[in-house]
Amino acid sequence: MLCITHDSTDPWFNLAAEEYLLHNFSGDCFMLWRNDNTIVVGKHQNTLGEINMGYVRESNIKVARRLSGGGAVYHDLGNLNFTFIMNGSEGKLVDFKKYTQPVIEVLKNLSIVAEFSGKNNLTINGKKISGNAEHVYKKRVLHHGTLLFSSEMDKLSHALKVNPLKYQSKAVKSIRSRVTNIKDHLKNDMDVIQFRNMILEHIMTKYPGAVKYEFSNEDLISIKKLRDDKYRTWEWNFGYSPKYEFERSFMTGAGLVHVFLYVSGGIICKAKISGDHLNSRETSIVETLLEGTRHEETELYNKLETIPFPKYLQNISATEFIGKIF
Repeated sequence: MLCITHDSTDPWFNLAAEEYLLHNFSGDCFMLWRNDNTIVVGKHQNTLGEINMGYVRESNIKVARRLSGGGAVYHDLGNLNFTFIMNGSEGKLVDFKKYTQPVIEVLKNLSIVAEFSGKNNLTINGKKISGNAEHVYKKRVLHHGTLLFSSEMDKLSHALKVNPLKYQSKAVKSIRSRVTNIKDHLKNDMDVIQFRNMILEHIMTKYPGAVKYEFSNEDLISIKKLRDDKYRTWEWNFGYSPKYEFERSFMTGAGLVHVFLYVSGGIICKAKISGDHLNSRETSIVETLLEGTRHEETELYNKLETIPFPKYLQNISATEFIGKIF
C-alpha cells in the first residue's frame, strides 16, 4: 500500500488527486489530506440547495463536488480527511466498517471510545465525528471520510444552513447531525498534524508492505490538469446538479414578488415572475433574459444590466433581485 500525506489544502487539487490515484494506479493507496474553508457536496446533490450562498460568498468559502455520493460537508484546517483506494472482488468492494475501523483503533489508543453508527458515520457519545462515502470504479473502491478534530463548528453550521423551501428536486439531501470535535475528548493535548501522523503510523503498521509515497512531478502535472479541467469548473461544481425547481417570494417597496425557476444542468430553462408588485414594463422581458442563463450570479448580472431593471420591478435593483434568487 502506498501511503501519502501532502501539504496542499486546495480542495480541487485534493479531489483530483483521489480520482487520479483511483484511475491511474493499480495498487492500494491511502492518503491523508486537509481542505481550507470548503464545502464539499456529494456527486448527486444540488449544490445551491445545500449551501448558504450568501454566507459562503462573504466568508470566501470554496465549493467543490466529489466523486462519491452522500451529503454535503464543511471542511476547514481542523478537519482531517482520509482516503482508502483498494482493489477487491466485484460485489464485495463496499465496506464502510472495514475502512473506518483503523480510525476507531487510533482513537482507542487515545482512550476515546468511538463507534460505527448508522450506515457510514463514526460517533463519540452519540455525536458525529466522521462521515464517510464510497465510489466504485471497475474493481477498485474509493473510500473517504472526514474527521472533525478541531473544526470551527459555527462556520460549519452557518455554511450548510439553507432554506429547504427554496429548492425542490430529486437530488440527495444532506441529513444534519449533532457533531463534536475529537480534540474535546482527548486526555492529553495534541494538534491535528500530530493526530494525522498517529493515523499514518497506525496504517503503516496495520498493512504489511505499506510504504510512504510522494507525488512525482509527472503526478503533479496530471493532477493539476484534472483539477483545472474538471474540479475547479462551474460545470462540475454547480452545473452537474440534478434538475431542480426554485421558488422564492419576497417583499419590495412596490409589493410582493414571487419568482419561479426551473433549472436543468445549471441552466435556467423556465422563469416566471408574478405577484402584486408595481412595474411600468412587462416582466416577461426579464423572464426571457433569465431563460437560457446559468443560475449563477455574475452571468445573471451581465444579462440584467442590459435593461433598465427598476422599470420592470420597481424599488429593487438588478443586484438586489439576483441576491434574492439564491
